[in-house]
Amino acid sequence: MLRDKVAVVYGAGGGIGGAVAQAFAREGGRLFLTGRDLASVEIVAKEIGSAGGSAEAAEVDALDERAVDTHLEHVIPNANIVGVPLIELDAEQFSLAISTYVTSYFLTARLAARRMIPNGSGVIMTVTALHSRTGIPLVGGYGPAQAAKEALTRDLSAELAPQGIRVVGLRPQGMPETRTIKDAFAPRAKASGMTWEEWQGSLASRTHPRRLMTLEEMANVAVFMASDQASGMTGTTVNLTMGSLDD
Repeated sequence: MLRDKVAVVYGAGGGIGGAVAQAFAREGGRLFLTGRDLASVEIVAKEIGSAGGSAEAAEVDALDERAVDTHLEHVIPNANIVGVPLIELDAEQFSLAISTYVTSYFLTARLAARRMIPNGSGVIMTVTALHSRTGIPLVGGYGPAQAAKEALTRDLSAELAPQGIRVVGLRPQGMPETRTIKDAFAPRAKASGMTWEEWQGSLASRTHPRRLMTLEEMANVAVFMASDQASGMTGTTVNLTMGSLDD
């Protein structure tokens, strides 16, 4: 579905970015992988190359505007934020998630769009989370940050869609294969008394199929959204919470 298409995957060394990169490569995309940790990005690129795909790796800081060819796998220092009530969180800690997630999305989307406009085509895609649409305690500014990213997706689409550029998002539920869900579990483990397996079960119980999504499932949707088969979709975020959130 992605033959003859160029795909830049931001945060490609992480679980989500790596899975999306692999899925894009399987569908014939030409991959340019970026991230802050070049070693992990290169591992993904080599795996794609070994499977017969095309992928190039580069190390770029998502907050360095002159080098922005990367996207959001920036790690928020959760130890100082997750698990802290909002009334005890200082302004700098609260705004860290918002400024980091939203600014890096803005910078990467803006620079990508500038290169897409002359061609009159392209797809800009980001990943948010359940927190964008429902109240979840003890996550600092993470929820507002994800909501802001979805709002930015709509605004970018309103400006860019007339020029042939689609802007879309994916909103998955917690995936056990990612570091994000493990980081969320750590500060709650002692307070809740739950094991890692019980934590996953608690999250899964809120979904319709009573299980959590896999990285492969999310990556497959990302491939579809990047392909021409999804040409009618822009300015929207796909709900991949498996029923945890009703649209």
